[in-house]
Amino acid sequence: MSSPENSVATHSAKDGKGILITGPAMEQLARLCKEQGENKLLRVGVRSGGCSGMSYTMDFVTSSEIEEKDEIYHYSSPGGGKFRVICDPKSLLYIYGMQLDFSTALIGGGFNFTNPNASQTCGCGSSFSV
Repeated sequence: MSSPENSVATHSAKDGKGILITGPAMEQLARLCKEQGENKLLRVGVRSGGCSGMSYTMDFVTSSEIEEKDEIYHYSSPGGGKFRVICDPKSLLYIYGMQLDFSTALIGGGFNFTNPNASQTCGCGSSFSV
């Protein structure tokens, strides 16, 4: 799947929903998830705070921390790595359709969020408002 705005190859979950993840982010997440172990999942969400009102969260959690209403997305990286991303329903309202990218740049490197639902984002890219 490709993003028409910038022609960056992105990957969605097997069901075609969830967060769009670019190739570099897929490789990085597959590596991090493998290091964490098979019982770990990546929880992505939002919380109140940050310089624009809401901030993104990413953390590894165990399977026992999955809540009944959480959405679970299964991803497979081009290199063969597989991992799962979970998100609570409240966070999905704010990040549905978001693109997650990864950069190795010395300045501005790391995970970057592009959220079509955000009306304003901060300079650091980790907080937004709707």
